[in-house]
Amino acid sequence: MFRGLANLNLVAEDMPAAIEWYTTVFEEPPYFVRPETGPAQYAEWRFGDDDDEFALMDARFRAVLPRPGGALVSMHVDDIRSSVDRLLSLGARAEDPITQRGEGWWSASVSDPFGNLVGLIRSPHWAGQHAA
Repeated sequence: MFRGLANLNLVAEDMPAAIEWYTTVFEEPPYFVRPETGPAQYAEWRFGDDDDEFALMDARFRAVLPRPGGALVSMHVDDIRSSVDRLLSLGARAEDPITQRGEGWWSASVSDPFGNLVGLIRSPHWAGQHAA
């Protein structure tokens, strides 16, 4: 049924600032922006070994829930300490500290400057699946 992560979508009220911040994080501009002219309402980057899709959407289009809810999606990193440190240096805020979850498993989460929770994980399973 589930074959992989197709798209991670975060929201921002200040799209120009969010696009600039994530351009710094990913070290490249988004490959896809809509509309093509005028203020951006949606932007996408591809990252990682599988070209996973990371998107920003204008907060005006955020799904409205009757109460808080949602999911934490964690992205694999090879070095969780340096990854968290880099995001913090770019203005993210620590949420869940770096925590060992088992032999070789580590996780942490930060919130980006736009209020989105971003999970990081050092997963030996993921690393083994993508070993050269």
